[in-house]
Amino acid sequence: QVQLVESGGGLVQTGGSLRLSCAASGSIRSIREMGWYRQAPGKERELVADISSVGTTNYADSMKGRFTITRDNAKNTVYLQMNSLKPEDTAVYYCNANMIPTGGYSWNKYWGQGTQVTVSS
Repeated sequence: QVQLVESGGGLVQTGGSLRLSCAASGSIRSIREMGWYRQAPGKERELVADISSVGTTNYADSMKGRFTITRDNAKNTVYLQMNSLKPEDTAVYYCNANMIPTGGYSWNKYWGQGTQVTVSS
């Protein structure tokens, strides 16, 4: 069974930093894009950043310069370093990965359970 497990959320003050991690586990044949999304109360889920298997990154405009996404292909893990955090960054952050499980034949998007990030003013 393939799954994504996030860690690293928590409470931080304005201007602080957090690092989120997301590890894919199970019988995995291949992983393509990995990324982070977030959802604040009363708002739709939005893309934060994603990264291709060769390291090409893409960021939402409001995160550019403050957030950095990286991945370790050997560990099937994606990271999100968040600096200069603002109260409006408060949300549940979800990991996402486009994967084919062992024995599978098609790409599927998998989601983690989410991790809460709260930025106090």
